[in-house]
Amino acid sequence: MRLDTVLAPTSLRDVPPLARAADELGFDALWTAETSHDPYLPLTLVAEHTERIKFGTSIAVAFPRSPLVHAQIAWDLQTQSDGRFMLGLGTQVKGHNERRFGIHWEAPGPRLREMILTIRAIWDCWQNGTQPSFEGDHYRFTLMTPFFNPGPIAHPKIPIFIAGVNAYMCRLAGELCDGLHIHPFHSIKFLRESLLPELQLGLTKSGRSRGDIELSTTVFVVIGEDADEIESVKDLVRMQIAFYASTRTYRRVLEAHGWGDTCLRLNEKAANGDWGAMAQEISDEMLDVFAVTASYHDVADKVRARYRGILDRVAFYLPYQPGSDNQRWQRIIRAFA
Repeated sequence: MRLDTVLAPTSLRDVPPLARAADELGFDALWTAETSHDPYLPLTLVAEHTERIKFGTSIAVAFPRSPLVHAQIAWDLQTQSDGRFMLGLGTQVKGHNERRFGIHWEAPGPRLREMILTIRAIWDCWQNGTQPSFEGDHYRFTLMTPFFNPGPIAHPKIPIFIAGVNAYMCRLAGELCDGLHIHPFHSIKFLRESLLPELQLGLTKSGRSRGDIELSTTVFVVIGEDADEIESVKDLVRMQIAFYASTRTYRRVLEAHGWGDTCLRLNEKAANGDWGAMAQEISDEMLDVFAVTASYHDVADKVRARYRGILDRVAFYLPYQPGSDNQRWQRIIRAFA
């Protein structure tokens, strides 16, 4: 199991020292997310200022950009980094696509499937000179002239990860993808009883095995130096869990434990802007199910024990920041190594 880290939303000027520190400390990969900043821009700096660490998007929202835009950015980042880039795509939810990005929302699963096939067709065209001939219901790639063709690169096999919670996306990951970004809001019960069987259906469809795909997630951790510090951060983690649990798309994770009604109550509170009361809906039992509670000294052992045999990559829902905590992180990284 490899230990990754996530890049907190930050100014581009802060990326080079953070990336260098993460690289030197020994994290296996550094991921960016599409939140308050573009997920791709920081990665040009990560590629430039690191030598070993892998990096990628977890995730870039797929549909506001065309397949060619994703393909071109990935091609350039892969070239700049000598093959260390991983392309992570996700659909986001309908409301954000329509009301934040201002784009049309339809058939997200089949549309993402076509996007992956189109991106790979574009890369194949650039690398091997194949004729552009992909035509689907949502995307079309039938033109590539020499002026717009960047040509072959040294490391053309760029891993594609997708984010998945529902059954279609899990099957799609198994069928077509190199990796699956599992949402931070999950439980072991949900993974074993729903996600993994759905993933296997996709793997079987394409004649692949579990070793052909990497499963990655970001883990909620209630972490501190001692019991008092651990107690002081519980409400913050409850709020993080409540935020995700309020989204109807993720209700099936709660339903795995018989807590489906909690999603409805949280959704109503979120709609009313009652953010302060949402954390109170997350009981101690829920906190234990959705988060790992540990000290800095035993967090690595607890995370590895929880996800052993299930995941290939983990990061903490706690972005790494260079500084006084370096010794703590070194101990954790060594435990994973």
